[in-house]
Amino acid sequence: MRRSDRLSEIIEIVQDGRLHLARDIAERLEVSVRTIYRDFDTLVASGIPIDGERGVGYMLREPVFLPPMNLSLLELEALHLGMAIVAQAADEELQTASASLTKKIEKVATANGAAPKNWGFGVYPFAQAKLGFQHMPRIRTAIRNREKLLLDYRSLENRISSRIVWPLQIEFWGRVWTMTCWCETRGDFRSFRIDHIVICKRTGDYFEDQQGRRLDDYLAKVDAEMEQGIERN
Repeated sequence: MRRSDRLSEIIEIVQDGRLHLARDIAERLEVSVRTIYRDFDTLVASGIPIDGERGVGYMLREPVFLPPMNLSLLELEALHLGMAIVAQAADEELQTASASLTKKIEKVATANGAAPKNWGFGVYPFAQAKLGFQHMPRIRTAIRNREKLLLDYRSLENRISSRIVWPLQIEFWGRVWTMTCWCETRGDFRSFRIDHIVICKRTGDYFEDQQGRRLDDYLAKVDAEMEQGIERN
C-alpha cells in the first residue's frame, strides 16, 4: 500500500470519532506500530484535527472531507457493477473492501446529485469460482511479498500433483480465476485455476526477479507463441 493510500485509510478509520490504538491500526494495515506513529505525526503536521498520543490512542476532533469524485452516472454504474460482482464473487477480504468502497461511492454520489436513489446492480454468486476464494488472500499476499507457495493441484483429469511455485499474477476470466506462476517443479511458466487448488501453503522462502522467470517474460512468451500460431495447453 502506498503511503498516500495508507494516510487516507487512517483518516477513514478514525472518522467514527472513537479512540483508536496505533497497534490496532498497524495490524489492520499490516505495517509496524512505528510506521503508524509517523503517519499520525504527518497527518497532524498537515493540519488534520487529530487528538492523541503514543501509547494512549488517537481520535478525530471533527469530520474531514476528502476531495469529491466527479464521475458521470454511467461511470458510477460501471463502478457499482464491478463492486457488486466483487461483493458476491470474491474472498472475504475483498468483499469487505468492496462493501466499504461502495458505501463511500454511494455517499458521495447521492450527496452531489450524480446518482438517483435506488440505483445500482444486484449480482448473483458464482458457485464454481467461489471454491478457490479461500486461497485468494494468501496468494495475493505471496505475490506482494514474492513468497514461494506450495500447491496441491487437481488437474482437469482429476490428478493431484504438488508444486513449488513463484506466484506472479492473478487473472479473472469472467467466471474463473487463474494464477500465473513460475513453477519450480516443472521449470517453466504455468497457469493454475485457483478453484482447482486443493492446498495452498506458505513456504517461508522468497524469490527475486530472475531473467526468464518474470511476469514480463511470461507475457512476452505468450505474445511470441500467439504470433507463431502455437496453441497453449
